[in-house]
Amino acid sequence: ADVNGIKIAEDVVATIAGMATAEVKGVSSMNGGIAGGLSEMFGKKNFSKGVKAQVNEKDTTIDLYIIVEYGTRIPDIAWEIQNRVKTAVENMTGLRVLEVNIHVQGVNLPKEVKEDKKEETEEE
Repeated sequence: ADVNGIKIAEDVVATIAGMATAEVKGVSSMNGGIAGGLSEMFGKKNFSKGVKAQVNEKDTTIDLYIIVEYGTRIPDIAWEIQNRVKTAVENMTGLRVLEVNIHVQGVNLPKEVKEDKKEETEEE
């Protein structure tokens, strides 16, 4: 992307979007979706994991692949992510955000539920 002679890489947009997403309560992790499919908890390592940014001359389209916490309202989380990502990316890069597409790849079950499931399979 070239905003007033400044070139902004897709990785930069993806990292900003990933950091904004990490701040939303109810998001468990980002999913590699595109790169290998292994989900990883947020770490300092790679905020752009699970984010695909397509950057044009003056605008960008962002796809986010997320895992949500069990019990959260997905429409509410998605709306908050879209707002935060749009604001963060537009403020930091000057690019216009055309779309923020949310792809919910899974639900992170609470520990108790996982343990109950384990006991059920062991009894069979």
